[in-house]
Amino acid sequence: MTDTIVILDFGSQYTQLIARRVREAQVYCELFPWHTPSERVLDLQPKGFILSGGPASVYEPEAPQLPAYVLDSQRPILGICYGMQALTHALGGRVAPSQAREYGLAQVETIRPNPLLPSVTQPVWMSHGDRIESAPPGFTALARSDHSPIAALGEIQRGYYGVQFHPEVHHTPGGAEILRRFVLEVCQAKPDWTPDSIIAEGIRRIQEQVGDQPVLSAVSGGVDSSVATAMVQRAVGEQLVAVFVDTGLLRQGEATQVRSALHDHLGVELVVVDAVERFMQALRGVSEPETKRRIIGELFIRIFEKQARQLGKPRFLVQGTIYPDVVESSAPDRAQAQRIKTHHNVGGLPEQMDFALVEPLRYLFKDEVRIVGETLGLPASLVWRQPFPGPGLAVRCLGEVTPARLRRLRGADAILTEELAAAGLLRMSQQQEGTRGTAQAFAVLLPVRSVGVMGDQRTYQEAVALRAVTTEDFMTADWARLPHDLLARVANRIVNEVAGVNRVVYDITSKPPGTIEWE
Repeated sequence: MTDTIVILDFGSQYTQLIARRVREAQVYCELFPWHTPSERVLDLQPKGFILSGGPASVYEPEAPQLPAYVLDSQRPILGICYGMQALTHALGGRVAPSQAREYGLAQVETIRPNPLLPSVTQPVWMSHGDRIESAPPGFTALARSDHSPIAALGEIQRGYYGVQFHPEVHHTPGGAEILRRFVLEVCQAKPDWTPDSIIAEGIRRIQEQVGDQPVLSAVSGGVDSSVATAMVQRAVGEQLVAVFVDTGLLRQGEATQVRSALHDHLGVELVVVDAVERFMQALRGVSEPETKRRIIGELFIRIFEKQARQLGKPRFLVQGTIYPDVVESSAPDRAQAQRIKTHHNVGGLPEQMDFALVEPLRYLFKDEVRIVGETLGLPASLVWRQPFPGPGLAVRCLGEVTPARLRRLRGADAILTEELAAAGLLRMSQQQEGTRGTAQAFAVLLPVRSVGVMGDQRTYQEAVALRAVTTEDFMTADWARLPHDLLARVANRIVNEVAGVNRVVYDITSKPPGTIEWE
């Protein structure tokens, strides 16, 4: 096993970002709810602990507290926001409501040299209503802000640190370096979490889970399910059969692209199921987004169960679940976090089904998934394709899903994709190279009609919203500042080429407060 950092989750929506930053330092980490039994956590022999933020106040009677085994382990600890307060409270310091709450950007000044923080004043992201009034015995204040006299503290000899701000978010420019110093220098963890080691560990776990049993893979058309299928095939070979369901909810030309990529590049045994009519019938008259997701998740599983019976009843089903899916669905292992929406491959599954799930990507972020996919030999055209939700266009076709409305949505989405590609703005990798680029871009068909004029005649047709965002982790995102002439060209083409649409708008909402998808 590689060296491991354990992250204890106190309910912050940013907790997964901590894991991402640790892995950027090429150190393996696992995340557990704060109340996880000690034996399960200590079995990993962690090199150190990171305590996440959270919404509670540590002095309240029912607030989560720092488990005793963390201190008993005598391993380094880094508390972030609520985690800092929990560490302070457990060791005899005082936490109280702040006289002036800090939300958003703040300046933090380092007031004592230490292994964690550079000796500078730096911008950080604050999000707290409580503060440290007095440090625990043996601790020293390391930094301060305008409203937090103890914005960071430490007991350097034992490797105990706390920061009031969030180093894991991009709004704290030096945050990744702070986390890197903690895991590599304070915890002295070895940086051996690489694509090759991710694949090797994933293969080991898959083989351990499924043995010599047959496995069925659910290929939805997205990057995640394709990479998951590739990894499982690497692990079990001919034990795997992939099932690609044509739901009628895919993007333009997508069914053909996926079939070619999986068959030609991986040699995967692929069963294609034409289920368009079944999905259209099941979604008829349904407008509520969570109901759509549950219907799609249920129907997916039932189709796979039928295929399994025809293929000799495999016990295992592969799914491309990744970290953001788990976070936003608030799966049972993150009971402190609020549910944002249900993903059909996490929270939308029926309670009764014939499969045990194999989820080799469950604790990987999108960027890790892409790197793993490239290492496994998948074509760049598949690995770097635009992210696509499991429920497909059903969650981008607001209101009732019908064949006619899906045709409009496909046409608009294809035009946007084509123009972004022609302008060199389609792939996230371009953004990482310092040029403009979109991490995700798509069209949304709105259940809104408006008056227009075409050929001197009045029209009363539907509207399309364009959505394009920049992000590195998909946990937060900003709207892409696309050139105005490109937006004008896309809008003009959609109105002229897509029957039934006479208005195009551009979504300039960040995440938060919005989500990337509309439903």
